[in-house]
Amino acid sequence: MNKLNVMKTTIEDLVKQVKEGNKNALEALIRSIQDFVYGLAIRMLYYPADAEDATQEILVKIITRLDSFRHESAFTTWVYKIASNHLLTINKCHAERMEMTFEKYGQQVDRWIANATPTDHLHAEQYLIVREMMLRCMQGMLLCLDRDLRIAYILGEIFEVTSDEAALILNTSSIAFRKRLSRARTRLRNFMQKKCGLVNPVNPCRCAQHVNRAIKSGFVSPDRLLFATHPCHDQDDTTHLNQIKEMKEIERVAALFRSHPDYAAPEDFVLGIRKLVDSGKFKVFNNS
Repeated sequence: MNKLNVMKTTIEDLVKQVKEGNKNALEALIRSIQDFVYGLAIRMLYYPADAEDATQEILVKIITRLDSFRHESAFTTWVYKIASNHLLTINKCHAERMEMTFEKYGQQVDRWIANATPTDHLHAEQYLIVREMMLRCMQGMLLCLDRDLRIAYILGEIFEVTSDEAALILNTSSIAFRKRLSRARTRLRNFMQKKCGLVNPVNPCRCAQHVNRAIKSGFVSPDRLLFATHPCHDQDDTTHLNQIKEMKEIERVAALFRSHPDYAAPEDFVLGIRKLVDSGKFKVFNNS
């Protein structure tokens, strides 16, 4: 979470400036937190469009509740608290309505393996499809966890938030959070050790084997990729995957999820906030 520092100005300084009525500071503040809120939302909700809607709603809550931030914790912790509460209480997203479980997911993987066709040579477009399939598959695994376990795993394992900080974010005890995180780790690890070739080389499932079927079935369309071409910050995925192959099996699950793209939030979030402030619809500043 230390990546939330803004060049020469800290987050806390920006919050103070916003409370004093500095609109430029408000835009800088939104830019400094939007990627992290969006990253949490997209992992919770799967579809980028749903994550964008949720992020917009969360950012509005944040800027309209700034007066209630008492500096009793880090501002980023307060942000994650608002974001997590929102994501845990909103109506079911489109992906959740499929009510996916690890049992159903395992059956789906088995069907794909049974109908897999060898792919000797991949052209450039198909490499993107392979990347898309891997990201979709792992995002789908997160959906097999209920919301409480899912957000615990994202915060504790992917974002590497400490148990004390996560407990504050989720309004629980550190012990309760660690138990929740342990359950999520165990369920994901058990599933991937049995099904995923990236975690356990003995498993027959390989994303590249499913490219042709994925395209033919419409599961993945080269013209509508959700994750492989999503705007993100610079990240060397090849290096990460090579490093993961050298890890012990038990370490690979978390490492794979952490290797996902550092998704960039849409630029129009800042524009939307600017319009919100200019409209005078919500009280944002103390002196407005």
